[in-house]
Amino acid sequence: MKEILTLEPQRVFYYFNEICKVPRPSKHEERIVAWLLETGKQLGLETKRDKIGNVLISKPATPGKENVTPVIFQSHVDMVCEKNTDTVFDFDADAIQPYIDGEWLKAKGTTLGADDGIGMAIALAILEDKTIEHGPIECLFTVDEETGLTGAFAIEPGFMKGKMLLNLDSEDEGEFFIGCAGGKDTVATLDCEYEDRVPTNSAAFMLTVKGLLGGHSGDDINKGRANAVKLLTRLLWNGYQLFDVRIADINTGNLRNAIPREGFAHITVPNEYVPDFEKYVAEMRAMFQKEFFVTDPGINVELQKADMPARIFLELLQLDLMNALFVCPNGVQAMSQDIPNFVETSTNLASVKVDGEKIIITTSQRSSVESRKENIADKVATTFYMIAADIQQGDGYPGWTPNPESEGLKVLVDAYKRVFNKGPEVKAIHAGLECGLFSKKYPDLDMVSYGPTLRGVHSPDEKLLIPTVKMCWDLTVEFLKIMK
Repeated sequence: MKEILTLEPQRVFYYFNEICKVPRPSKHEERIVAWLLETGKQLGLETKRDKIGNVLISKPATPGKENVTPVIFQSHVDMVCEKNTDTVFDFDADAIQPYIDGEWLKAKGTTLGADDGIGMAIALAILEDKTIEHGPIECLFTVDEETGLTGAFAIEPGFMKGKMLLNLDSEDEGEFFIGCAGGKDTVATLDCEYEDRVPTNSAAFMLTVKGLLGGHSGDDINKGRANAVKLLTRLLWNGYQLFDVRIADINTGNLRNAIPREGFAHITVPNEYVPDFEKYVAEMRAMFQKEFFVTDPGINVELQKADMPARIFLELLQLDLMNALFVCPNGVQAMSQDIPNFVETSTNLASVKVDGEKIIITTSQRSSVESRKENIADKVATTFYMIAADIQQGDGYPGWTPNPESEGLKVLVDAYKRVFNKGPEVKAIHAGLECGLFSKKYPDLDMVSYGPTLRGVHSPDEKLLIPTVKMCWDLTVEFLKIMK
């Protein structure tokens, strides 16, 4: 899209447009890594790659700035790959299609990838620009941030030389973040057992929950939005009690760090109950729309006739699954006791998938208090232990302890006041950032996170507020200029 190249700052949007052309799903970042290595080479800058795939491009100081504190600009190269169900798109092969909608940059039917493609673009434009006064600069591009923080986990001491790290992965212009929550995943797996026969004198339907906003399971978890897994479970749990609804297949949600937006269930209903069941679905649709009329106004529930399935879940399996999903904790669990309006602990019931002969339930927990992170993860695990599921929990990642006396923060705040004649907000964030892992390998690293404004992250509604990109650029240039 040529119009994107007219946006300011032009070189930032040039690089973002180029990044959109390169497929970069999490854990499949080899093409964007190769592109970064080639770009660093074309810029004539020292460029290296570590064993895991992280890329570091270094730029020497401009004359007279050699003794300024070395700064690292950090962003991640992978993106969350979400699309609308009616969008035909292959994230492993196709280019993201950005377009301008007023003051916003969006993508056609998919996530935009501005998380964190716009951070990458700002870093690359800094590396290219020969007019900016600056001390020694390193730009670190990490892999697999979205699904495991693999790049940050694997980074080795000595790979970077900088003393101050600016993470370009925040999503609210005018807000600087100096701390974040830690996280952990809990995955439950059940054997998918089936009955030998399909109910006779029954009709088959596809029950669909759709139109939810979804969003980032850290940034958006406190916004009162609906969870497609939870809504679909309510429909099916009550549907079994009232109308003997039986499940043949279920598929809802996708990524662990995205609030699920859609859910589908292939079901059967005894013929005698079909009229009442259709009325029930309409009533539940109206109920959901009333419950979430402010926070999730686009909710829809559809019931469409379908082919009769070849088999259905064993009745006991269906009961166990629906009961566990019904009571599984989801959403905000605790607010911070010392930071006003800050989520301390949460959990996201992210997806339920039938994979061959297994049912896989994926959840993600976050907390800025390590003991409470472990507690909510164990509570979720116990929910599924009670139905004899196999439970796997990741090692998780640590939170990032705030340092209000950060020297980098002081300089960044000063730069913000100089450019915009007002002060920024300084906060911690409930979403996970790689900074907590960097602090384990580089304990003296001074870190702050900031970035332009993004909305709808981790969903096809993702959008970037165009004017805030220039604001972020101007702030960064001023920061480099006044660094001592």
